[in-house]
Amino acid sequence: MKLPICNLLFLGLIFSTTIGLSQTKSKGPIIMDFGEVFTIENTDFKVDTSRSYKAVFDIMNSPESNEDLNGSIETAARFLNMHAQSGLPIEQLSVALVVHHNASKDIITNEAYQKRYGTNNPNQKLIQSLLDSGAQIIFCGQSSKARDFPKNELIEGVQLSLSAMTALIQLQDENYRLIKF
Repeated sequence: MKLPICNLLFLGLIFSTTIGLSQTKSKGPIIMDFGEVFTIENTDFKVDTSRSYKAVFDIMNSPESNEDLNGSIETAARFLNMHAQSGLPIEQLSVALVVHHNASKDIITNEAYQKRYGTNNPNQKLIQSLLDSGAQIIFCGQSSKARDFPKNELIEGVQLSLSAMTALIQLQDENYRLIKF
């Protein structure tokens, strides 16, 4: 049986609309401009909303383009948003980012970024949003020296540590769980 072309087009439209609706990401509620996440319903492995979650993100890579947002940093915003959307209050969420290596440039001020790369830091607003939510952003002192990113060029609120290794060890000793992509 052959369906008229208009019926096939109509069915295609319904199918693509239905698929599109199930693929919609939601903003916030903690980081509103970054870290959109999908709603996942009917999970078998349930989020334990009675406990606290402490995550440390090891951020060492950065996009090649100086105009692109660092997706590894945005992962921390997604972590906060997806857990808040699942019913965890922000008081039960602790996030730290340990930044080093190629990602060193992603945590400097717009002024410093402009001087080096001729454009604003695409990560500035994301970094500020994370800091405003209570996240710790810790910069490796060894990367600071090796890559010539002095403390006075860091976005206000970013902490300088002896090394990324030291910060990662200390945070894991404080029961932060390492997330590395």
